[in-house]
This record gives sequence, structure tokens and C-alpha cells, in this order.
Amino acid sequence: MVLTCATVFSKMYFYFLIVALVHCTVPSSSSMSSGEWKKKCEDEWALQGAPMPDSVDWKSVYEAKPFNRNFLKNPSPYGVTKDSPPPEPDLPEVPDRGPPHFVPEGDFSGWTTSSVVLPEDTSGIPEGVVICQLPIPRQVLWFTMEQEVDLKAEGLWEELLDEFQPKIVIKDWYEESQLHKFIYQLHVKLLGADKTTVIAEFDVNPTEDLSVYSHNWKEVSHVFSGYGPGVRYVHFVHRLKNHFLNGFWNTMFTGSSVTVSTKK
Repeated sequence: MVLTCATVFSKMYFYFLIVALVHCTVPSSSSMSSGEWKKKCEDEWALQGAPMPDSVDWKSVYEAKPFNRNFLKNPSPYGVTKDSPPPEPDLPEVPDRGPPHFVPEGDFSGWTTSSVVLPEDTSGIPEGVVICQLPIPRQVLWFTMEQEVDLKAEGLWEELLDEFQPKIVIKDWYEESQLHKFIYQLHVKLLGADKTTVIAEFDVNPTEDLSVYSHNWKEVSHVFSGYGPGVRYVHFVHRLKNHFLNGFWNTMFTGSSVTVSTKK
């Protein structure tokens, strides 16, 4: 088929006309008004019914994408995932008889960490027995990791937190390390603007069953809802038990998350 110049120019004319109409009818992000950004947020996250005052910077909210996004930094510092079983510990050919160390290997950027060495457990020694020396010295400690989430900095706004009170979802997975019957603690607090006032909190300190060997991930989860007005921060703290006994043995975690839902 032979196309004449007139036909070619006619097709090009209609193509550029369509492109021009599209650019005229669909505003670019740089030219969108505050009301258009607000409507975009409402449609994107189905926020009908939630307070959406005009004073909020809706462009910043949309770019922050605060819903169903993990606010915790570096949620898996050991480089492992809950989708695979925890790695089996490496048994050293020669016991480590050097000075004990208390910080596990991993990239803990984003976390504030600390260690507390616990006294030797002598609960199994009968009362009145004089202890000259324990046969195998062992150092047991809690390794603490914590983060504080600023909800407004993550893109949420005061009216949503105070009036709508969307669900705040906490999740964590820890390893069945078999080191002790108490190897894991989780403490989460919803704090006010002063970072001191506790509006709601959740604590868990599970007891492990050591009668049967199991080496899997255990999930811990909690949903805050109807927590009341004033929440501005989430303080997330978990502790895992490690010990040094002819080598360093630790309890790992993975997939920690703090997310906010569009539901109340």
C-alpha cells in the first residue's frame, strides 16, 4: 500500500492532537493543586470517612506513602528471612576460650543496641551449699534493640491519629534458639508528643518449651486500635537472650515491622 504525503501528514496531525489533548486533560504532578493531591490520596488509600483537612500538605503525604509501609529501619539485621528456616549454629572444632564477647555479628544500623550481662543462674543449687567454683563459667546476657518511630514524620497527620485512630500493626519473628526457657521479650509503646506519656502498650515474654527440640521462627504480632487521641510516636523494643559458653551463641530475629492500616 502506498501512502501519500497528505495521508502521512494527516496521521501525524491526529497523533499530535491526541497527545496535546491528553496533556491538557491530565494534569502533571508539578501542576496539581492541593485539592487534587488530596483527592489522589483519598482514592489511592480509600480514606473515605477519615478526617482530611485542607491544611495538610497532601503532596507530601502522597509521596511519603505512609499506609501499609514498614516504618522500622533495617528490619532483618542478621541477613536472614522468615521464609527460610533459621540457620543451624556452627559448632567450632576448637572451643573459644578467649575473652567473652556479647555483641552478635550483623548490621545493626538503624537500631539502638545495648547488652546487659546477667548473673550466673544458681537456682538449681540446694540452699546452704558452699560454692567454691562453678564447673563451667557461662556469660548470659540480654541483647536489646530499639527504635522510635515518628508517625508524623512518616506522613501521617494529627487529625487522622486523634480522630480516626487507624490500626497500628506490630509484627516480629524470633528464633527458637533453645538457649533458655526465656529467650525473647517485646515491649511496644504508643507515646504522646512529649515522647514520655504512654497512651497504649503491649508486652510479651513467652516461655519456651525445651522438652522437645524445635528450631523454627516464632511469630509475635499485635494490633493497636481504639487507643485514644494523642499518639505521635511508636517505641519498639525487643530483647533476645545470648550466651557465651566456649563460644558465642545467640538468638536471632527477622522481619520486625510497624505498619499503619487505612482501617480503624
